[in-house]
Amino acid sequence: MENSALSRKLTSRFVAGRTLSEGIRVLEKLSKERLSGTLDFLGENVTSLDEAARSRDCYLAALAEIQRANLPATVSIKLTQFGLDFSETACLNNVAGLVQRAAAMDSRVEIDMESSEHTDRTLELITQLHRRFPGSVRAVIQAYLFRSEADIRMLSALRVPVRLCKGAYREPPTVAFPHKSDVDRNYVKLMTLLLDEGTCPAIASHDENIIREALRHVREQKLPPDRFEFQMLYGIRRDLQRRLIAQGFRSRLYVPYGDAWYPYFMRRLAERPANILFLAKNVIRS
Repeated sequence: MENSALSRKLTSRFVAGRTLSEGIRVLEKLSKERLSGTLDFLGENVTSLDEAARSRDCYLAALAEIQRANLPATVSIKLTQFGLDFSETACLNNVAGLVQRAAAMDSRVEIDMESSEHTDRTLELITQLHRRFPGSVRAVIQAYLFRSEADIRMLSALRVPVRLCKGAYREPPTVAFPHKSDVDRNYVKLMTLLLDEGTCPAIASHDENIIREALRHVREQKLPPDRFEFQMLYGIRRDLQRRLIAQGFRSRLYVPYGDAWYPYFMRRLAERPANILFLAKNVIRS
């Protein structure tokens, strides 16, 4: 599947390519359209600390290329890709080297949130890194978890930037809202909290109802457009991205690249089958 020409044609809309140079070319194109980017090297749940070190080196190379091309871009990582499940100390050291490099070039590392079993460890590592490199990491919080309001209040008090998403992992009803309507309501509640009290928040959604609610709140509170940004996936809702840019709002696209696109797609579709309909609808609307 990963080497099939037909598959590459299908995935090229959502995955920048297999190599770093292809990812950089997409970022350059987006920059010309006034869109920022977040580069994500596909792959997580490494099987050894040696693999984790290679992931770190791949991301260091990505930051070097972003700086060379003078692009308005960050990188996005998953801590399991940096060895979290093997050694929290080794993971911290791997990520700290990356964050130090990003801070030196006035960029940032976006640290994705994974399944709820990783949440506490992820937030602990993020707060440690924030103390060492203030403002150079952004945490991802998932609106479908019951705990997320408390997590956002904690991170906002520390002035840790937060990216808010709905959440894509399959979680039990003991820790997460099982119904989409409840997730949507909680998302709006948390989004409003971030817009009012957060530091450099990112509103990650393709849901037009949520984006309209964000714009309404921004207008009512007279919030400046440089206080926050919208984030979307590369290849999804291009029409909406263009409209937001035309209205003067900042938008950043999550741009994945690498050989491991097949597990990336299959995991998302297996964890939440509704994602199949989501992708199909938004491809048509784009």
